[in-house]
Amino acid sequence: MDGQDAALFERARPRLLGLAYRILGSRVDAEDAVQDCFLKWSAAERDAIDTADGWLTTVCTRRCLDLLRAAHRTRVDYVGAWLPEPIHRAVDPEEGEGELASSLGTAFLLMLERLTPKERAAYLLHEIFGRPYGEIAATLEIGEAACRKLVSRAKASIGEKKVRHQTPIEMQRRLLDAFKLAVTTDRPDLLGTLLADDVRITADGGGKARAFLEVLEGHRMVLACVHQASRWWAKYEWLEADISGGRGVILLEEGHPVATVSFGYDEEGRIADIFIMRNPDKLGRLEPVRIQ
Repeated sequence: MDGQDAALFERARPRLLGLAYRILGSRVDAEDAVQDCFLKWSAAERDAIDTADGWLTTVCTRRCLDLLRAAHRTRVDYVGAWLPEPIHRAVDPEEGEGELASSLGTAFLLMLERLTPKERAAYLLHEIFGRPYGEIAATLEIGEAACRKLVSRAKASIGEKKVRHQTPIEMQRRLLDAFKLAVTTDRPDLLGTLLADDVRITADGGGKARAFLEVLEGHRMVLACVHQASRWWAKYEWLEADISGGRGVILLEEGHPVATVSFGYDEEGRIADIFIMRNPDKLGRLEPVRIQ
């Protein structure tokens, strides 16, 4: 592989990583899939490749589907609530936050969990990355009509319009500031009008860190959790960051991440979901990454 081919792959890497992360919900697995794609690209006969972009997308998608099926089998014994691995996204100032960011959100990725692996891949390739049906059908090795049905079923299943609602970034920052103030001053009442009526709080400890095992719902439960969190979290360093496509926070103790907090919002801009990651296995790779 010459330098030109290597440079081409590096330009494609953020897009491939974004595709792989959305399919798998794991940065570690996504990076493994992209690395496998790179190795195959390095060894591929260039004369057999029509377009590099299409070839890379196909190889990456197929590898992700293999990994996703394996992940579903091992997730059966997961302790407590499962959340996608948080990703600390490096935002390019010249590109801004980007419309693609909304499809990196934890709420959106959880909705994708309803889909079969092929539905998930077909939906993401067409609706998020704008690939034509014919190309997706070839990638998934199915007919084009069947591909269209996969996307249609996926859209009906996840109710994408509500989940992909974009809350303005300035509003996200204000809500994050209010959440931090409520926790650090032990004033959960400050959040009252900022929470959706059916607000939920989900924590992932993976059986390796303290976290409640079930999703808690409603103002009373969430405010009680905020009050409880104030006993421990006020002492941590709060690092505001782009966590899974939105404004969130990394909580640090002596420079080491002990939790991330990110949010989902309703169409009125209120907090509908609070996602807390405590699983140390999912906190080990929080350095910023370029991802589309």
